[in-house]
Amino acid sequence: MREENLIAKSVKAFKRTTNSNHEYPVAENILERDFTADAPNQRWVTDITYIQTVEGWLYLAVVMDLFSRAIVGWAMDKQMTVDLVSNALLMGLSHREIGDSMMAHSDRGVQYAANQYQSLLNDHDIVCSMSRKGNCYDNAAMESFFHSLKTEWTEYCHYESRSQAKLSIFEYIEMFYNTKRRHSYTNQMAPLQFEELHAKAA
Repeated sequence: MREENLIAKSVKAFKRTTNSNHEYPVAENILERDFTADAPNQRWVTDITYIQTVEGWLYLAVVMDLFSRAIVGWAMDKQMTVDLVSNALLMGLSHREIGDSMMAHSDRGVQYAANQYQSLLNDHDIVCSMSRKGNCYDNAAMESFFHSLKTEWTEYCHYESRSQAKLSIFEYIEMFYNTKRRHSYTNQMAPLQFEELHAKAA
């Protein structure tokens, strides 16, 4: 790195987005840190992160397919509500045909435990799994995506407005991450390329 005059990128301070102090029931951790899947649309993981803008925080909810690490759903808003996480899941459901015994794993935050989100899972026969309290490693695949998003993209952008940040994040997810960014987990292929290869071999 010295020879090439390269400097490592650093991550900014952590901001907690999980509020697990609520009275809603929580699901057991069925995923148990097994971040693998045999085919698309068997196991999804989801979480919320935040992006700083001059207008204030922009919250981003994302749904990832563990088979290919593709981002199948996402939603952004200025508030961290149950609608935010529900809309991210609905986006995935509108673009994908899920199979039997589909699982969706999240943390135990109030947004994911709320009746609205749980009803959405039940309506589509999706099994709910939740991380243990305060354990980010139980959703490590999702945390890895957020790390990539910030260290490769948003931490080095200055967003004057939330709308500007939304366009930037859309570009990262749909025009770079899903279609071009290589992953060691997917044999150095982009997520959608990996899924396409799987579909041809099936």
